[in-house]
Amino acid sequence: MPPEEPSALPQVGLRTLWPYLRAHRGSLLVVAALSLVTTAGTLLQPVLTRDVLDGLGARAPVAGSVALLVVTLVGVAALDGFRHFLLQRTAEGLVLTARRRLAGHLLRLPVVEYDLRRTGDLLSRVGADTTLLRAVVTSGLFDTVSGAIMVVGAATAMVLLDPVLFGVTLVGLVIGLSGGIFFARKVRGMSREAQARIGEMTAAVERSITAVRTIRASRAEARETAAVADSAEQAYRAGVRIARLQAIVQPAMVTTIQGSFLLVLGVGGARVASGQITVGDLVAFVLFVFFLVMPLGQALNAYTQLQAGLGALQRMEEVLVLPLEGAGGPVPAEGTGGPVAPEAEPAGPAGLPAPRPAAESAAAPAVEFDRVGFAYTGEGGLGTPVLHEVSFRAAVGTRTALVGPSGAGKSTLLALVERFYEVTSGSLRVDGVDVRELTHDALRARLGYVEQESPVLAGTLRDNLRLATPDATDEQMRAVLAAVNLEELVDRTPLGLSAQVGEGGVLLSGGERQRLAIARTLLAAPPILLLDEPTSNLDARNEAALRNAIDTVARGRTLLIVAHRLSTVVDADQIVVLEGGRVAATGRHEELLESSPLYRELAAHQFLVEPAA
Repeated sequence: MPPEEPSALPQVGLRTLWPYLRAHRGSLLVVAALSLVTTAGTLLQPVLTRDVLDGLGARAPVAGSVALLVVTLVGVAALDGFRHFLLQRTAEGLVLTARRRLAGHLLRLPVVEYDLRRTGDLLSRVGADTTLLRAVVTSGLFDTVSGAIMVVGAATAMVLLDPVLFGVTLVGLVIGLSGGIFFARKVRGMSREAQARIGEMTAAVERSITAVRTIRASRAEARETAAVADSAEQAYRAGVRIARLQAIVQPAMVTTIQGSFLLVLGVGGARVASGQITVGDLVAFVLFVFFLVMPLGQALNAYTQLQAGLGALQRMEEVLVLPLEGAGGPVPAEGTGGPVAPEAEPAGPAGLPAPRPAAESAAAPAVEFDRVGFAYTGEGGLGTPVLHEVSFRAAVGTRTALVGPSGAGKSTLLALVERFYEVTSGSLRVDGVDVRELTHDALRARLGYVEQESPVLAGTLRDNLRLATPDATDEQMRAVLAAVNLEELVDRTPLGLSAQVGEGGVLLSGGERQRLAIARTLLAAPPILLLDEPTSNLDARNEAALRNAIDTVARGRTLLIVAHRLSTVVDADQIVVLEGGRVAATGRHEELLESSPLYRELAAHQFLVEPAA
């Protein structure tokens, strides 16, 4: 498997955050205004405290100063609480924005990107990585800005109170903070590495859970547990490296704070004793030192959080910079962006929606391969070619079967029609138009595709059937289920179409999953049907029922069927025999038995003809 990370990593910074912050700029402006107000109120408190102390020392009335101090304390606390809530809500909104953007991008990537990447790592970027963006706004961005405002205000007041004490304080802070800033700069790279390790661990867990039945049947629980534990160990070590760095920064900050206070108290006490400043001045200065040192510590911690968040943002951007499927392609023509709702169609056979008419002239073949070559993308570029100069035509309203040994390229042909991959050479036309001249939506609106694995989504029968046709009625859904001999699923429980199918359709048999996938495709009423091994998981009874259903719905439709069981396609209008990624023969069943040794061998293995002597 090729490396998961691009060789040239996208550069991220605060400007990269703007697309996420833009939607929340109103709330952020309110938070910024509240930060200014609470900072000003906080800086006013030492001055009011000095006035109270000096008034007590001079035996002057202090009731007004005390009342103002109390009002300031309570007001700042209330405003700061509201600011904190608003900031947290904004941060949650930012995470929501990031997850929507990332999930939307992931679902529109070219299929080849999923071939090259691990699902668990992609899930980790949507989950764990986006969560770190919360700290970027709360602990990172605003704590840094508000801390900087507090530091400037406190430093200004300290200079006005006693420039000598300020100079003493500044020397201690510079020595203590310089080391902390140096180490904090290393956090971004470490955070990105830690998130990558978490992604690998998530991928390992996802791999094991997905194949849990196979793992247990193979008695491989211990080995798989060890593999997951090894990934968790790597994530643990990456987290420990960050903790070790933070263990250096945190004591440095504590030492800086304690040293600054002790230095100020020592030098300030001497200046009070010599009469150069009053006790009130010293107390106010000490409070300002607190308001200077604590925000500096918070700012350093916020800077660390910001670097961690930017490390996670970089992992997100690595996915977001990947081009989407069909990026830069033609704009969809009006009315070609998706399938037509079933209720807009006239009734077809057995109450099914009738196939929508082809967009181009019926004189053109529904599907035409013209010297098509293809190679899957591998590490360092294209891999070994799997298709070579493939040419054949499927006329409108006919049934074409693709047969041949495993690995001959049959399923790949259907994937190329769907444009999951682009042809490497030659051209592929649908209704007379090169598929590369159509948008993906316009092309797939003409196609119905049933994969070999027949995936079923977690949810209800209704959810699965409406995947491509969200406006389908219950009557239409029951009709397609009856067409594929699945009406018993509706009657199995009182829930009917609302019955759950389980994760990946686990509550259904393999044959039921396959027939449900076919019913889902038939409901969309496409003019061209692509069926990849439609009867591979069916018993003889259900295979015969499905063949009858396909015969019914095939009227007026063009079918491309990949089949291992030749008995299901002996009556096809055309059979294309593939071998080694090439077309070995083309014809009807009786013709191929005479002209194609490979086809006759396949038929003999399935007892359709007597084996050659």
